[in-house]
Amino acid sequence: RIHLENESKGSIEHQRRLNPNLKEVVKKEVLKLLDAGIIYPISDSTWVSPVHCVPKKGGITVIKNEKDELIPSRVIVGHRMCIDYRKLNAASRKDHFPLPFIDQML
Repeated sequence: RIHLENESKGSIEHQRRLNPNLKEVVKKEVLKLLDAGIIYPISDSTWVSPVHCVPKKGGITVIKNEKDELIPSRVIVGHRMCIDYRKLNAASRKDHFPLPFIDQML
């Protein structure tokens, strides 16, 4: 359960546009999370956060440019789904767990 500040209201952010390939990535990831029981459907929520995808980078490959110079380049091997929780994080109550001093631990 996420504890919110007392005066915080919900925030409904609209979904950003995704191209059809990225929509397929999001759909597969959501179905995978539903099947695993990590998420579940809900009909009315005061908090809605947008989803976007970022490229997963694989290893480094070397390619030649027009001057026959070898340039290292990262290979994109897929996409990762990310959820933008910035507004929810701003409204959540902050827990403070200070680190102990070394002399207290000894």
